[in-house]
Amino acid sequence: MNDTPSSRPVNPLAPLRLTSFSHGGGCGCKIAPGVLSQILKSGAGGLMPPELMVGIETADDAAVYRLNDRQALIATTDFFMPIVDDPYEFGRIAATNAISDVYAMGGKPIMALALVAMPVAQLPIEAIGEIVRGGQDVCRAAGIPIAGGHTIDSVEPIYGLVVMGLVDPAQVKRNADARAGDLLVLGKPLGVGVLSAALKKEQLSEAGYRQLIDSTTRLNTPGIALAALPGVHALTDVTGFGLAGHALELARGAGLTAVIEWSKVPRLEGVEALAAEGFVTGASGRNWSGYGADVELAAGLPATAQALLSDPQTSGGLLVSCAPEAVDAVLAIFRDEGFGAAAVIGRTEAGRAGLRLLP
Repeated sequence: MNDTPSSRPVNPLAPLRLTSFSHGGGCGCKIAPGVLSQILKSGAGGLMPPELMVGIETADDAAVYRLNDRQALIATTDFFMPIVDDPYEFGRIAATNAISDVYAMGGKPIMALALVAMPVAQLPIEAIGEIVRGGQDVCRAAGIPIAGGHTIDSVEPIYGLVVMGLVDPAQVKRNADARAGDLLVLGKPLGVGVLSAALKKEQLSEAGYRQLIDSTTRLNTPGIALAALPGVHALTDVTGFGLAGHALELARGAGLTAVIEWSKVPRLEGVEALAAEGFVTGASGRNWSGYGADVELAAGLPATAQALLSDPQTSGGLLVSCAPEAVDAVLAIFRDEGFGAAAVIGRTEAGRAGLRLLP
């Protein structure tokens, strides 16, 4: 596969450009981490029943509410503006991204509700139907129904899901339970935001577009089996805040230093060349402004490392913190479920809560 900036650019979705209706796309729509932190501080101190196993304390992927000794309910929601122009693929991507948070808690999805906000007067009804169909097809692949939802007329097209799942309370995998000496495993390669930036400027090759779709519509199903491994201590998915942001959440929650070796981080083909040419989302810069002070960059890193480290990953991969003796089993689960790019990318160490990036 030859995915370079000089490869043949395509606009696979002409004449409809769904992304032209929105100011941002995919998980790049997220509020910047620094701003979000300030917003959440103003809402702290709410009701915290003892059954609430996971809330907003460590910016985890979903809420978890204990029902009984064998079952806990996982609840999450995710929605955003288009990252691609094809309505059907937009629906698939948004649904895959929303369901991922249940897998990131170690749970099994059971049901979804659709969130549909569309500029009805400007967007063809057929296109809206394709968005919804894309979401339905992903939910069907995950084995869950879309049992309801809510629709509104909106200035920008927005689609997503509320997703609920079940998990054994003993197998809930938070993002804050990493242990010193763990190895870090990443399930999908980085670079989705870079590819989306090139697509929006109509400079993405056909091969790059296919990479974008394949990555963002791959359900993070390994989360269920990973949660059953005793050696898996923490689990999260890498989405809008990029690998650096979500690794920092993991490190801060556990009070540890996360160490990532850049040479071991899998990247989608061609994204470094695209990033070097300036195909970077605005969210990448906002991300770095929010947490860059907590990232220690070693000498010898390529110029594109910072952009890719903070690149927003719509429907990104699972990030696993596991004991060294469990890593072979973790990688085998990824491989068995079709995640051949999964790799050990670093480790956790005792020390200040932060992130250190090595060449």
